[in-house]
This record gives sequence, structure tokens and C-alpha cells, in this order.
Amino acid sequence: MISLLEMSGVSVSFDGFRAINNLSLQIGQPELRAVIGPNGAGKTTFMDIITGKTKPDEGTILFGEDNLSLIGKSESEIARLGIGRKFQKPTVFEAQTVRENLAMALKNPRGPFSVLFYRKSADSSARLEEIADEINLTDHLTRPAGELSHGQKQWLEIGMLLAQDPQLLLVDEPAAGMTAQEREQTTDILKKAAETRAVIVVEHDMEFVRRLDCKVTVLHEGSSLAEGTLDHVTSDPTVIDVYLGRADART
Repeated sequence: MISLLEMSGVSVSFDGFRAINNLSLQIGQPELRAVIGPNGAGKTTFMDIITGKTKPDEGTILFGEDNLSLIGKSESEIARLGIGRKFQKPTVFEAQTVRENLAMALKNPRGPFSVLFYRKSADSSARLEEIADEINLTDHLTRPAGELSHGQKQWLEIGMLLAQDPQLLLVDEPAAGMTAQEREQTTDILKKAAETRAVIVVEHDMEFVRRLDCKVTVLHEGSSLAEGTLDHVTSDPTVIDVYLGRADART
């Protein structure tokens, strides 16, 4: 498997608190990876660093087949390189239809003249239909996004990110607030997406992670505590002690 993202010796501190501590991590292309850990383990900061929201104090982050350094690049530059992020709370254009949301997100030339003279092409229509099918919203294309359930809005936002054709997709706690059926369908959407790109899922729901059936990285105090299958990491005595044995691990 080709390496897409390599973090090596990455650390960052806030007011003396080391949120990420000498973290090294390698993500393949394609790959589905789950990241778990107790509250305060550094999961959000980990995503912030990859997307350029937070600058690390030390370490290297290389991305893509050309091993481009992400250090010092802006959030918009990193997004253009092919890294997309979905936050926990879905942000879609609720007054627009599902189709319009996806059409706005489709990766098309964005220059002033291309926007001015843009015409819906057969290729973009086909891609839009393909994405709608992938996120289980084919039957909802004409509905305003505001009418969708919470889970469906999550799928739409994932679809809008897929429309940008990212090489790496970061997804923050997608199972939160979903019904059991929606959680099941969401794992299928993410597994399908990871067939052609890298997908990193930060999640608390262990059953959701089990359904993802992928390699798991456990973060603790900003470092990688354990890595492997879910069964492997959840049987690790240290992981049990610092994470699974805590009441807040399931909140």
C-alpha cells in the first residue's frame, strides 16, 4: 500500500499543555483508519494539525506521492491539495435541494470566467448521480436539505466533500445523534469511500468502529498508545486502563 500521509515526531503545546506529544503516524492510499481515545487525548488537535488549523511546534507532515510538506501551508492550500474535513455538526445549505448542494460542491474550474460561462455537463450530472447513490440520497435529490434527517444531512455533507474528490477525508464522530440504521448505513458509505482514497474516522462509538472493520489507532495524551485491529487494541492492558475502563470513554 502506498503511503499518503506521514506524520513524524509531531508535537504542539498550548499554554504549556502538550496536546500532541511526539506523534508519528502513517496512512496508506487507499485506507480506512479509525482513531479513538479518551476525552482530551488530542484527537481534534490531530485533525487540526493535518488541515492546517493548528501549526505544530516540531515534527514533519508529508502528504501525497510527491511527499509535500504540510507544515506552514494555510488551510485553503491544504484543502486544494486534496484534504477534506467533515466536522461533527453537519453544515449544509438547508434552503437548497440536495442536488443543488452537491452541484455547488462538484470539483469544477473555479475561475471567474469558468463560473460565468458554466453549463451543466453530462459528466458533472453523471458524477452527481453517482455521489447521490453512494450516500443513499438518490431518492431525495429534489428535497430541500433542511428537510433531511440528521443522519441524511451527515451523508449529504460527506457527499459534498466527495464531490471535491479529496485524496484524504477526515470525519469527526459521524455516528453522533444517528439512529442505529443510519449508523449502519454510514459505515457502508465510509467503507465505500475508502476504496479509492484514505479516510480517517475519529469516533467514540465502539460498535460503529467495529463495523468499520479497519485498523485502529488509540491516542492518549497526544501520543499513539496502540495500533492494530479493534480486538487487538481493546485487549491491550494499557488501553483498558487509560481508556476503556473510564466512564467518559463512552460519552
